[in-house]
Amino acid sequence: MALAHFTIPCETPHIIESKSFKLYLNSFNSSRFSSLEEVRDAIRADVSEAVWRGSDAPRTIGVKLVAAEAFADEKMGELPGLLLDRLDIECDQYTPDPTLLTANHDEAPVSEELVSHLLKSNCLVTGQPDWGSVQISYSGPQIDQEGLLKYIVSFRNHNEFHEQCVERIFMDIWTRCKPIKLAVYARYTRRGGLDINPFRTSHPQALPKNLRNARQ
Repeated sequence: MALAHFTIPCETPHIIESKSFKLYLNSFNSSRFSSLEEVRDAIRADVSEAVWRGSDAPRTIGVKLVAAEAFADEKMGELPGLLLDRLDIECDQYTPDPTLLTANHDEAPVSEELVSHLLKSNCLVTGQPDWGSVQISYSGPQIDQEGLLKYIVSFRNHNEFHEQCVERIFMDIWTRCKPIKLAVYARYTRRGGLDINPFRTSHPQALPKNLRNARQ
């Protein structure tokens, strides 16, 4: 028995659909392996082949297996940052609307971490709801917080995979608000035993700590 953490680069030409990934992992039931490392290597080879298929420069993915005796070391935590959900706003837009995003280009640049737990979209395949928390970290013209929260809420009726939603949020903020630096990190609630936590950044930096939040 083990927990698994997978790290898949955004440059891969393919996304692993979560239901098929769950079925793949379940196919290991009743299989025999000589070690945890052998299981890890088999998964890494299979998933790497799937996500990099057709690429001119295929690479690998990250796979970390946590044995049952180390489960107690798995920590929880919440995304740090100023909570946007404190704002009293009225929302009437429930498909993504980038025009809700504005920034003050007349004042000095700022650096902020903003967080909301109100991100919700729908699975592109099943139409089932995907709930998530999102953190926007940026430096540059100060982003209007009410507009940003309305924009996050506007994903309510949108059908797209988790990774695509985060990419859309990143690109809309980058295009509309023109920050100097930007990172968008979302942690979605589990479906089928899997939680998906996309991270997109404009500049090279360390990956955020993989800490499950209370809803995961």
